[in-house]
Amino acid sequence: MKKYEIMFIVKTTLSSDDINKVVDNFKAILTDNGAKIVDSKEMGQRELAYEIKKCKTGYYYVVVVEASDDKAISEFDRLARINKDILRHLITKIED
Repeated sequence: MKKYEIMFIVKTTLSSDDINKVVDNFKAILTDNGAKIVDSKEMGQRELAYEIKKCKTGYYYVVVVEASDDKAISEFDRLARINKDILRHLITKIED
């Protein structure tokens, strides 16, 4: 099993319910495609180093997942790129 750390930033212009829906949707994308969520952290609202899509702040989330192949990671990456509510995301493979 390979381990990945996924960090993503959600727009702060959404309501708290909408932010939770976006986060739950992306966690479901991972689990539906065969990944297992090991750890999930909400880092809270933080100021961005520079403006992204006219936003100066964002809600940060970090998810650690285990996956046997990269199907779930690829699907997360694809959907995060086209989702207008995700400002940025970063996927890092964790070496043991």
